[in-house]
Amino acid sequence: MKTVYITHINIWIKIGIEINMKTIQMTLDENLLDNVDKAIKKMKTTRSAFIRKSLHKSLIDLKMEEMEEQQRQGYLKKPVKKDEFDVWENEREWV
Repeated sequence: MKTVYITHINIWIKIGIEINMKTIQMTLDENLLDNVDKAIKKMKTTRSAFIRKSLHKSLIDLKMEEMEEQQRQGYLKKPVKKDEFDVWENEREWV
């Protein structure tokens, strides 16, 4: 646990920050690594931060794909009935 002290107008606040990160080793082809290095230079970030952000986005995309597949399977099991949503036809606002 790292302790950080922040002072402002003679008020001390103690904040406990616990960082749970692990160092890993990765193998990347040179072309991919060159592209990552170009991107991080433009973004003014680090490889680690870039990869963390990319992995986070990939996990969100994966979750979204799983949810879409779950919805698709639901409609296969229980298809929409004819005229099921027609009651909303008059409620639409055509712009």
